[in-house]
Amino acid sequence: MYLNQHEIRSLLSKSFDNMVDYVNTLSDHRFTASPYGKWSAGQQLDHLIKSVRPVSSAMGFPKFTLRYFGVSQQPSRSYDLVVSQYLEKLNSGATATVPYQPGVIYNAQRPVLIQGFLAQKFKLDDKIRNWTESDLDRYRLPHPILGKITVREMLYFTAYHNQHHLEKLIHQEQNAHTWENQLQQLIF
Repeated sequence: MYLNQHEIRSLLSKSFDNMVDYVNTLSDHRFTASPYGKWSAGQQLDHLIKSVRPVSSAMGFPKFTLRYFGVSQQPSRSYDLVVSQYLEKLNSGATATVPYQPGVIYNAQRPVLIQGFLAQKFKLDDKIRNWTESDLDRYRLPHPILGKITVREMLYFTAYHNQHHLEKLIHQEQNAHTWENQLQQLIF
């Protein structure tokens, strides 16, 4: 599926809003607890902020500076193909590189993290408005797992990445009784 700028902005907005809405439903314990050594909801939010910040920043650079990463000679891949290739990399063992890994998160950080996440949403949306459809396909940005991809592909990735982490949180919450029982057994 090939998405135009308007469709990308809509998809991104929805992915940010869905994550914030879900995080706001979690109890303090669920926001900070790390089940089975997985990232907590707070850590996932921190990771997403760290992931989108360089994208929104780079999209504000003069376009001639982005030539450093090369220009694409081919059209952007579809949303589905970018997602498929990302999932292949994850299944092959790819993980977040150090700059994108979250630290310890406390519940008191929740409002700041949500505010920071939404600030990145608005910053990214504002930057997208200054790009033409052809420029989204022409310029590339580096991705730590996917390599150099077009700006359009990076925006596809960002929308999917938010959704991917939301699905992980929902899955953790559906299995919460299991790890909560293990935590209680460990404490008591």
